[in-house]
Order: sequence, then structure tokens, then C-alpha cells
Amino acid sequence: MDYQGILNVIEDKIQGEKLQGNVASYIPELAKIKPGKLGMHLTSVIGEEFHFGDSEERFSIQSISKVFSLTLALLKEKDEIIWERVDVEPSGDPFNSLVQLEYENGIPRNPLINSGALVICDILVSHLDNPKKEYLEFVRRIAGNATIDYNERVAASEKEEGFNNRAMINLMKGYGNIHNDVEEVLDFYFDTCSISMSCRELAQTFVMYANQGKLLKDQKRVLSEVHTKRINAIMQTCGFYDEAGEFSFRVGLPGKSGVGGGIVAVYPNMYSVAVWSPKLNEKGNSTAGMRALELLTEITGSSIF
Repeated sequence: MDYQGILNVIEDKIQGEKLQGNVASYIPELAKIKPGKLGMHLTSVIGEEFHFGDSEERFSIQSISKVFSLTLALLKEKDEIIWERVDVEPSGDPFNSLVQLEYENGIPRNPLINSGALVICDILVSHLDNPKKEYLEFVRRIAGNATIDYNERVAASEKEEGFNNRAMINLMKGYGNIHNDVEEVLDFYFDTCSISMSCRELAQTFVMYANQGKLLKDQKRVLSEVHTKRINAIMQTCGFYDEAGEFSFRVGLPGKSGVGGGIVAVYPNMYSVAVWSPKLNEKGNSTAGMRALELLTEITGSSIF
């Protein structure tokens, strides 16, 4: 498969379509990003690399980090305890919905929306001596890159404006589904969302989920095949907030988006691919990123379906 040729076609089409959208302005630091940025990187399970555009520029991965948090939680806590506190169903509502959370007695629909990720962070705080340090070490390890770091300006910006997240975590605390100090869990959560990575770094990290839970560089197993399957399944059904069905319909790959404009998708046993374009649609997903991945599976004629 001529992936580089396919990515070149995708770049030309995206630039020609002049897709609409708006940068995430409710996080002040993200509002400063130039809206015209566009990059894409594909890493195959045999180590091939293909890319175009701003694929080397780091950006705040935001909710993409929820996949890393869930991965680490599955390594630290018993499955049954995690799934008692967080469900695995698509939300059908915005990622920061309070109504659904109250209606369901403080049990988040899935770990890839904000409330679910807050519970996962609470689990990690219970298991890690230094959550911020150990979490970053884990991400660096699976990425094979010791330079990946938090963006302190983005984290501070979110902490100043994160009123909905404060409401959610306090509501869940009232239902007994947050076990640690609310401020400690919130601070940790905002830090995880602020991690900065490039499309290249994301694609190279997420290839683990395409490679049956094994790192590409040395084939060392991080996740069991069962856990890898479950994470991919949750990405497929829940990775795009209340647009997960649309992404499955148009793209047909497990994936995860973030309001920083990034999207990562996985084709098991084939490749992982990351796209970055900061302009978002009304559901909080990258407009050009969604289109680029739709074109990828259309042109290659292959998806998981």
C-alpha cells in the first residue's frame, strides 16, 4: 500500500475543501493556536512512517490522554473495580454533561468522557505515590520519548476555567464515586490533559493498540490482548463524545479525539494514525481531522468493518 501517496492526496483534498470550524476558545491557551495548522502521521505495525504538514509540531493532546489514563488504571486496578465505577456505554451527550451524570447516580457512562476520566484519575491517585510524576513516566515509556512533558500554561488555563469539571467531580464525590481529595484529583486530571505531543509521537505511541498491546520498538508487552481489545472497543464506541456513531459511520476505526484538535485512530494489526487541525466542529472534534481519516479509509478501501 502506497501510504505516502495516499497521505499526499489527502493533504491536497483537505486544503482544497477549506473546511470550517473554530478553535477551542473556552480554554484561553488553546484559543491562541493558529487555526490553519494541519498535520498527519501514520505508523505501521512493521515500523514504516508516513506523514505530511505540521506532523512534528507538538500540541495539547487533551482528551486523547484519557486513553493513556485508562491504560495505566487497567495495569494498577482490578477490572471489576474499574467497571463498577465507570460504565462502558456511549454517552450520547456532550463530554461535560451534568444531567446524565446526576440521572445515573454519579456513575459516568464511559472512561473517555470528562466525568469518567475524573474517576479514572481518582483510581490512579489511589495507586500512585506521585501521580503527576509517575503518569508522565508511563507516557514517556510507552512513547519511547523522554522529552514529552506537560504544558503548564495549558494546565493552568484549564484550572482557571474548569468550572464544569469541578461541578462533575463534586457531584460524583457526593455519590461516593470519588475517594480522594477533590482538588488533588482535579489538578492531576488537568495536568494529564495538558500533555503536548506531535502527530508523529501520538501515532508511534498508539501503534501499541494496533500491535496487540506490544511496543513496536522491542515488542515488549504493556497490555494483555484482552485489555487491548477492550480499550479499542471503547475507543470505537465512545472515543468521539456524542459523535462516536458518526465517526464509526464515516471512518470505521477505533479512535480518540481531543479539543486541542488532535485525533488518533487505530487499525488493529495494520497501523495507527494521528491528525492535527485545531478547528473544531460543534461536537468538539477536529473538522479536518475527521475528514482526513474518512478519506484514508475511503481511499485504502479498508477499515475494521
